[in-house]
Amino acid sequence: METHIEKVVTKVNIHQQTNDFAYWQTQSYQARLAALEEIRQEYHRWRYGAEPRLQRVYRIVRTKDLS
Repeated sequence: METHIEKVVTKVNIHQQTNDFAYWQTQSYQARLAALEEIRQEYHRWRYGAEPRLQRVYRIVRTKDLS
């Protein structure tokens, strides 16, 4: 499931500028989580060049009999 956040740009005078906290408080928790997930994915693509994966899991195939 891929979701996209609509980008909105509004020019305001620097003295009339509101804070981001007030904006995000008006958004639903689903929209906030979607934005957070998009930021997380962008960071991983920038930092690691790909989405994170699970680490390798090694399995012991044969053990030495200790008796």
